[in-house]
Amino acid sequence: LPVWDRFFYTRHIIGSALSWARAPAAVLNFNCLLVLLPVCRNLLSLLRGSFVCCGRSLRKQLDKNLTFHKLVGYMIGLMTAVHTIAHLFNVEWFTRSRQGGFDILSTTLSRLGELENETYLNPVRDPNTPTYVAFTTIGGLTGVIITLALILMITSSMEVIRRSYFEVFWYIHHLFIIFFAGLVIHGAGRMVRSQTPTNPPHNFTVCKDQPLEWGKVPECPIPQFAGGFPQTWMWVIGPMFLYLCERLLRFIRYLQSVTYRKIIMRPSNVLELQLVKRGFKMEVGQYIFMNCPAISQLEWHPFTMTSAPEEDFFSVHIRSVGDWTEKLIKMLEQLPEGAQGPKMAVDGPFGTASEDVFDYEVSVLVGCGIGVTPFASILKSIWYKFKQSSPKLRTKKIYFYWLCRETHAFEWFADLLQVLEKEMAGRGMEDFLTYNLYLTGWDENHTAHVTVHFDKDTDVVTGLKQKTYYGRPIWDKEFQEIRKENPTSGVGVFLCGPETLAKTLEKKCVKYSDVDPRKTNFYFNKENF
Repeated sequence: LPVWDRFFYTRHIIGSALSWARAPAAVLNFNCLLVLLPVCRNLLSLLRGSFVCCGRSLRKQLDKNLTFHKLVGYMIGLMTAVHTIAHLFNVEWFTRSRQGGFDILSTTLSRLGELENETYLNPVRDPNTPTYVAFTTIGGLTGVIITLALILMITSSMEVIRRSYFEVFWYIHHLFIIFFAGLVIHGAGRMVRSQTPTNPPHNFTVCKDQPLEWGKVPECPIPQFAGGFPQTWMWVIGPMFLYLCERLLRFIRYLQSVTYRKIIMRPSNVLELQLVKRGFKMEVGQYIFMNCPAISQLEWHPFTMTSAPEEDFFSVHIRSVGDWTEKLIKMLEQLPEGAQGPKMAVDGPFGTASEDVFDYEVSVLVGCGIGVTPFASILKSIWYKFKQSSPKLRTKKIYFYWLCRETHAFEWFADLLQVLEKEMAGRGMEDFLTYNLYLTGWDENHTAHVTVHFDKDTDVVTGLKQKTYYGRPIWDKEFQEIRKENPTSGVGVFLCGPETLAKTLEKKCVKYSDVDPRKTNFYFNKENF
């Protein structure tokens, strides 16, 4: 029988609620297929890396994997709500039909299954059954579990919880295991049933008007019904297998040994770790996930690497934000000089938008506070490249903006900038790197100190020739200047910072890009992990 014909009698009892239940179920299957793929970090790194040829536009989309993951999650939440509400109406209409509250055809259909040679259409077998009993069935019970797990996962993913209570978010989000297990089992209850072929065939177009004659006349045998075969597992089995491989690879990396090369406490409560791992290879701007079993065997936290690929170690700068980082910093502060720290597991490296810095003729790097970390890797790599006799770089110009609230924060990488400043001056390439440091918070004492030493050749805060600005950049002015200096270039704008600044910079990229592709065009890129 065609699908439309098979559900004729089902639609007669529950009406449009059948479509309102089945359509969201189909959308749920498709979205549940998608939701795990954006968090398969190794798969994404493989796609955007050198193993598979991947264009810039596709890489930009892959860099929005977490945004896509969130959107798919919200769609799953919406479709779950619609699907659940539709089934509540279905249960109500099934119950009323079983009680004889509708026409003769609905009543007859609801009573099928009472005799041995009959199969039922209405899953409500007792007219006195209360509605809540539907939640004790396989479909109802798993539906409740799925919905509760989904509500907890979505609410714990709110920005305020992720930033302040990352551990809560991390643990609750692993309810996805229960969610997918319930999802696979959910359809086994086969609550929604449809007509199956019989011999002789039951033609509903003829028989629907004479339900009391079913089984009594040859042209209208008693119709037979069966639940549909569960299909959700076919949609999610592939992504679940890929994710299982992802977790297996993470576990293997968890077992690999990581040694401490150096532990340094930086100003503003920032910890620098220089680590060594056998076979570890990185590119500029990439990030890793770190796990410290002494703090938690399950928690993994992302950190952008600040070292260059040319170095024989990899480093991260960790700011004290949240319970995990606070415990790690306290633990390492108490170590004696030169001692090895607690066991550390490293997963990665993984690709980010910052990998594409050298693919543009002109690059604009914008870092906020500790968000300067990916650009430290880039600047170090530039220094190493310029130590070579003839560095091969497509990039002809780099603009670097660093926004900090505290003067101590500038000490993190001021030494690196000083070395780069001397290197560029020695090669007569002072114009290759233009950097602008902005201090967004200061007091009266600092202002007085700057005023006294204003005539010095180097900056009071950083010791660099480039003086520190106070306040925030006027982005319209900066973009106009960049466009004026580079009238025929593709400019990549890279940000590691807050979402509010991301929206501003993205708008400026659109505003100051020329419609003529041969002229200046800005391309926005943001770190997402």
